[in-house]
Amino acid sequence: QVQLVESGGGLVQPGGSLRLSCAASGFTLDDYIIGWFRQAPGKEREGVSCIGSSLNSIYYADSVKGRFTTSRDNAKNTVYLQMNSLKPEDTAVYYCAAGVGCLYDMDYWGKGTLVTVSS
Repeated sequence: QVQLVESGGGLVQPGGSLRLSCAASGFTLDDYIIGWFRQAPGKEREGVSCIGSSLNSIYYADSVKGRFTTSRDNAKNTVYLQMNSLKPEDTAVYYCAAGVGCLYDMDYWGKGTLVTVSS
């Protein structure tokens, strides 16, 4: 069964950090480009970052550049999103997805994990 499962969300104070994980089963993540998306209440879904099989192929949205880092561990079939210097506007449900494009043509989606940044 093909599945993507996000974990690591939670409540964090402004300025804090969280690391999200995206674990795949039923397929090999290394065969796909992995994207991170987020959707805040009342807002459209936003593409945050993507990472290709080559670690040189990494994209970050301007809103997170310099604060978020995407990495992958192919041996664990897992992709990570390290989020530092978190701001209240980063509050959202975060999703990972696997596809053939960077933040488009995504074939598989996780169910999301909630990140709340609040004091």
